Amino acid sequence: MTHAATGSQTLTLTGLRFNANLGILAHEKTAPQPIQVDAELNLGPQPLRPQDDDITHVLDYRKVRQIIIDECTAEHVNLLESLIGKLAQRLMLLPGVYGVRVKIAKLEIFDDCEVAIRIETGQW
Repeated sequence: MTHAATGSQTLTLTGLRFNANLGILAHEKTAPQPIQVDAELNLGPQPLRPQDDDITHVLDYRKVRQIIIDECTAEHVNLLESLIGKLAQRLMLLPGVYGVRVKIAKLEIFDDCEVAIRIETGQW
């Protein structure tokens, strides 16, 4: 019996948009604002094909999506830096995650540009 071929696997969620209570300005403290989250999770070496095509043997991306939303909407956070750090720490706790890259963008803070912070932690 031969060993299954493996490859390095990354789970990516791109363009996840929702409202969050974030910021230091007066209007940011009273109303949620739209943000966009992009996340990459390094799952390390994985079989090219799952052992039995069963969702319980892989990281369920529905769970990852919900964690992102829950962490970003749990409470008002003043700084984007604080929010992205909290989210990165939470995603690193997921089983089988070696590294996390997260970008959070404030979509409407300026009329002429998007403001975002990107953080990378763990192994890449």
